[in-house]
Amino acid sequence: MAHHAVILGCGYTGKLVAQQLLKQGWRVSATTRTPENLATLERLGAEVVQFDIQRSNTLPISCKDASILISVPTLRNGASGESLLEPTPELITLLGNDVRQIVYFSTTGVYGSTKLVDETTSAAPETLRQHLRMRAEQAVQAHVVPTLILRPAAIYGPNRGVHAAMRAGRFRLLANSRNFISRIHVQDLAAVTVAAMNVCLAGIFPVADKLPATSQDVASYCAKLLGIAMPAAIPANKLSETRQSNRQVDGTAVLRMLGTGLQYPNYRVGIAACIKEESDLQINCFQPCSC
Repeated sequence: MAHHAVILGCGYTGKLVAQQLLKQGWRVSATTRTPENLATLERLGAEVVQFDIQRSNTLPISCKDASILISVPTLRNGASGESLLEPTPELITLLGNDVRQIVYFSTTGVYGSTKLVDETTSAAPETLRQHLRMRAEQAVQAHVVPTLILRPAAIYGPNRGVHAAMRAGRFRLLANSRNFISRIHVQDLAAVTVAAMNVCLAGIFPVADKLPATSQDVASYCAKLLGIAMPAAIPANKLSETRQSNRQVDGTAVLRMLGTGLQYPNYRVGIAACIKEESDLQINCFQPCSC
């Protein structure tokens, strides 16, 4: 019998995990608040179910003996989104104890202001959002089945990341700063996740490529590839919490454990591939129909 994977909050990364699992013969169920966004997965054979933890306290699918991937971020709560809600502890309660394993996408944000991070580095949350993520991790770890917490660095890929934000005119640089940010291509994060699910890997691991880089250097590289001007620099208080971090992440431990490598070992390879993929897709979309 094929393994069954349930992906709770199947978004940008979850969709790629689902695709890779389906190719390997897994049965895949995916929950989302917007099922129309997963039509491609449905055509590939996945079961797509609408589910919103803020509106329902009952899981709409059976998770018995399933491998669970929780990819639900901290949510904005309230009519105007003025507060934060961490849904993972409630999701853990809803799962019960008869699942096969639980994998949770956390974030390197739980390291707080720690500048050098590897698999031995302790979490040191500082902000409310970081503390909520830490509580989510603790809820996952308290479960009786094997649990794996992956802490991805900044996730980028086709149509997401510095290059996409610069092309849309949305990216801004932190003024007078050389802050480092580690990254991971979405394809590599998905591949690591699938490999870990196949062997029921347990533990806590950061996930990042092999070249931490400053925002300045990445923006300069993107500007050259795209043929556009460098973005404007703005004060730190105008940037999001994640954009103000200064952290270099060593994510090689999980790769050693799984005996695997990265398709995109640094941002230069990854961003160039993203831009090419986006360009190829745009060209194909405008090809005249030959039927």
